[in-house]
Amino acid sequence: MPGLAPSAEQILVQMRDTLGAAPAVMEKALDADPTVVVEHARSKQYAMPPQGGALDEETRTLVYMAVALATSDHTCVKAMVAKARSEGTSSAKLLEAFHIARLARATAVLGNAEPLFDLVNGRADGGGEL
Repeated sequence: MPGLAPSAEQILVQMRDTLGAAPAVMEKALDADPTVVVEHARSKQYAMPPQGGALDEETRTLVYMAVALATSDHTCVKAMVAKARSEGTSSAKLLEAFHIARLARATAVLGNAEPLFDLVNGRADGGGEL
């Protein structure tokens, strides 16, 4: 029947085919609650539509990997590195995505420091209590 969503098992088969192996967390989710696997696949379709997306597949992989790096998501970093390997993504592109992720993380620290700078700048001598 057209329009039927793939089963959790079918989704893991697709992950294994694409990534070489499904992330361990997805294998465990399949056993614990298969709807988690289905929901994750549905969310992926929403964020990364298989047809008609504005970004090409390699760019999507690089963006996903960079976000995973910046958010310390080791499982997704491993998965996207495996996908980049299968896509033949160049080292230069992988490193540029890494540099962007590193900058994003550093920028977050800088942005979070605004109250600290307010305190330091509010002190006439750079020290002491306000």
